[in-house]
Amino acid sequence: MKFALTSVRTALLAACAVCSMMAAPMLSAPAAARDFRSADIHPTDYPTVEAARYVGKLLAERTNGRLGVKVFPNGALGNEKDTIEQLKIGALEMMRINVAPLNNVVPETMVTALPFIFRDTGHMRRVLDGQIGDEILAAMESQGMVGLAFYDSGSRSMYSAAKPYKTLADMKGAKIRVQQSDLFVAMIQALGANATPMPFGEVYTALKTGIVDAAENNYPSYESSRHFEAAKYFTLTEHAMAPEVLVFSKVAWDRLSKDDQALVRQAAKESVPYMRKLWEEREQKSKDVVTKAGAQIVEVTNKQEFIDAMKPVYDKFANTPKLQSLVQRVQETK
Repeated sequence: MKFALTSVRTALLAACAVCSMMAAPMLSAPAAARDFRSADIHPTDYPTVEAARYVGKLLAERTNGRLGVKVFPNGALGNEKDTIEQLKIGALEMMRINVAPLNNVVPETMVTALPFIFRDTGHMRRVLDGQIGDEILAAMESQGMVGLAFYDSGSRSMYSAAKPYKTLADMKGAKIRVQQSDLFVAMIQALGANATPMPFGEVYTALKTGIVDAAENNYPSYESSRHFEAAKYFTLTEHAMAPEVLVFSKVAWDRLSKDDQALVRQAAKESVPYMRKLWEEREQKSKDVVTKAGAQIVEVTNKQEFIDAMKPVYDKFANTPKLQSLVQRVQETK
């Protein structure tokens, strides 16, 4: 019996040794290769989609293919509201989203979406590339999102089916599609129109069927969505420059090593000038496409009346000392 027990013990020790030798290469092996899934509602050749792919290209080069990004454009993973929820629970690693749908989740993003907050593109970039931008990105972390970078979204203007909106009087009573954002709803109401929040993918049909009279967006979105076919008047209200933001799931982020987190942050930062170059090219191309197709680009009669109408919007949404201070700092940025 003693001999049998000794033999069993010897066999078990030998087996453990074999297991340890087999496990050793596994323990020392690098982490498995993976592609982070990234969502976007825009088409596959859109600048924000290409910028997310560029992040993946940089990661693949710097990790010998261990890390990358697989982008799902055209709303393949759902609308922006859906993908926010997926991101927060870690079902999705990364996404590009406009700041407007984040306004109700991260109050600091409200400031970048306020109407006429930025004087021009240069002013917007100086704000977002500096300390103010960093603070807003950092504020997203408490809501389950790691803010990586801001992308351009151009200036947003009104486009309509029946007539151009040159004055506030022209907009009175119009049904205008907006993003699913309380701020954008309030902005349209302050202009004397009726706001109709709806997902981006439903807007073309809504314009065609008269569910809405108008919508608002930038040139590339107006063109790529074919909205110019249903609403030929593009009036240069230029009421907002609400930027895009590249965000990462906090759940997925916390699973990454510090080194990998640094790689992702750096790749995202380097994708910004790449995206801006693509954006500027795409904006001009889109303008050319819609005008050749018969869209009419119209100037407003008096932009100041649009700006003056926004005071109740600022009073309602920049309603804490912190947000008021942020607004002031943005406006004071040279």
